[in-house]
Amino acid sequence: MKEVLKNYSGIIFLLLGIVAGSIIGITAPNIVEYIKPLGDIFLNLLFVSVVPLVFFAVSNSIASLEQQSKFGRIILVMSFTFLFFILTAAIFTICVVYVFPVSGVSGSSEVISETVSEDSWGNRIVSFFTVGEFTQLFSRQNMLALLIFAFMTGFAARKAGEKGHPFRVFIASGYEVMKELLLLIMKLAPIGLGAYFAYQVATLGPQLFGFYAKPLGLYYIAGIVYFFVFFSLYAFMANGQKGIKSFWTNAVYPTLTALSTCSSFATMPANLLAASKIGIPNSIANLVIPIGTTLHKNGSSMSSIIKIYVAFLIIGKDFFDPANLLLALGITIFVSIVAGGIPNGGYIGEMLMISVYKLPQEAIPAVMIIGTLVDPLATVLNAVGDIVAAMFVNRFVKV
Repeated sequence: MKEVLKNYSGIIFLLLGIVAGSIIGITAPNIVEYIKPLGDIFLNLLFVSVVPLVFFAVSNSIASLEQQSKFGRIILVMSFTFLFFILTAAIFTICVVYVFPVSGVSGSSEVISETVSEDSWGNRIVSFFTVGEFTQLFSRQNMLALLIFAFMTGFAARKAGEKGHPFRVFIASGYEVMKELLLLIMKLAPIGLGAYFAYQVATLGPQLFGFYAKPLGLYYIAGIVYFFVFFSLYAFMANGQKGIKSFWTNAVYPTLTALSTCSSFATMPANLLAASKIGIPNSIANLVIPIGTTLHKNGSSMSSIIKIYVAFLIIGKDFFDPANLLLALGITIFVSIVAGGIPNGGYIGEMLMISVYKLPQEAIPAVMIIGTLVDPLATVLNAVGDIVAAMFVNRFVKV
């Protein structure tokens, strides 16, 4: 029990902060303007720390790839499997929110004063991938361009060989430093988000609770359905009825581990053990599961769609516009990759979402809160999904 409380302490404190902020917003709305700066300070600290962390994390992950890594058939099939699962989870979630829509928050237009950019598609495409000045890369408004630059920097550092060794050491050290900085800042989340929630409750009223409850309920129902139905389907595709039986027989321990630790990395040993019992060769399991822990996120894919949907509800825009849906799928793929291995990586995905859609910062606390509350089930879907992914790869790769 102590271990469970330790692993969930962050969520518990955040919930306490939100509850306290809600009570203040309802009982003393006249003082929220004095505590709202606490929320603004937290968001600003988050903004300035998360941008360099993305650069160091992505460039370091590329630069530190082992030169002798085998990029053969296993890697190719694994990549398509991850992409297929992530997109399937995202499309399934889009269908769920379309069939079971959530009502928007009335009065949100008064809260949000910023407007969504209406640039031409040509200018938007250019701004998505590049910026005109180096200093503009390190702005939260240009997160996608920063990701691409970080990937290119990592490949260049790796290609430089021995001469690039000091630089690779620098970006590895920078990643560790910025990771610790983000962990320190996130300790302020209960206060910062509590203050922002008090402001939202006082401004929008108690209807806010129903607004958050509906998308959360949708996520948990859709996530549970996805967990049992789609994972069973993938296991059947991998090895028929025998695959379903072997998967569910051995998936219980990793599932409980993911729930109790709330960590995909902590679930990796349980996943490897389950893969061995299922009969997946080590040459496949030892590649798919560790890499999948970072790059394969079914739960994050589903939560990304829910958070984008909620953000569009807040600003009163049409989420189901084809262009917005295509961007949502693209952002979801990036989120599933970037979030892995970075503490509170889901928040980075939210920054990317806000940047690409040019959304106002008032949408950030809402999606952060939802991201935190869905984390237990998202971890289960992320972690246990690696087992069925390994089964799927084993189906198409003979070793």
